Amino acid sequence: MSAEIQASRHEATLILTLSNPGAKNALHPDMFAAAIEAFSTAERDDSVHAVILTGADNFFCAGGNLNTLLELRAQDRSDQADAVDSLRGWIEAIRDCPKPVIAAVETAAAGAGFSLALACDLIVAGSNAKFAMSYIKVGLTPDGGSSWFLSQALPRQLATEIMLEGKPVPAQRLHDLGVINRIVADGSTLQTALDWADELAALSGHAVERIKSLAREVRDHSLPQHFEIEKNHFVDSLNHRDAQEGIHAFLEKRAPHYK
Repeated sequence: MSAEIQASRHEATLILTLSNPGAKNALHPDMFAAAIEAFSTAERDDSVHAVILTGADNFFCAGGNLNTLLELRAQDRSDQADAVDSLRGWIEAIRDCPKPVIAAVETAAAGAGFSLALACDLIVAGSNAKFAMSYIKVGLTPDGGSSWFLSQALPRQLATEIMLEGKPVPAQRLHDLGVINRIVADGSTLQTALDWADELAALSGHAVERIKSLAREVRDHSLPQHFEIEKNHFVDSLNHRDAQEGIHAFLEKRAPHYK
């Protein structure tokens, strides 16, 4: 069986499953374009309110395939750079998707698998899951934006430790540090993510998209700049039909019904 991205739907949620049987869902070039297209489709499809990224066979992702990397060493540097950019394109598709993206991580996320999880808006992990910046173990440096994500989420010393040592970090430690949102029983991450996605689907899609944008871009601006961006988002939201429905529903003590 070949490596692929399996797409399925659960009501308003698109589930994207990393599948590479026998290789712990290691990434393969065939996956990149398919993943980018899937996120592009989710962005255009108004019936999709959230996306879940998970792995087949109770394993999230072992990262890059080392045999593929050996083959890449024999190619031109420009081809090697293109391969790195392919992962970047996938990461940017996750970040740019206006719908919330939830990583459901079972067992382990290593190397680029850890990068993919970090790119998601929310992370649900099994209680025994491990996360590893394992690049250093094979003489490589991180890609997929993982060094940026970790350095944004953690003090520099902790981020450096995780990248330099490459040791598996227990999900509980990352939860305590604020990197992971929820720790659940092993084997239940997908269902937990689905339940969470259902909750998010009941919210204003317009407001959810704007909040994701604010959270994503906050470190790019000074506080005065961010005040202006917040103001523009707030005024746009106030004039959107969702605000009218949300305010009336609150005052009428009923659940809102967003279109």
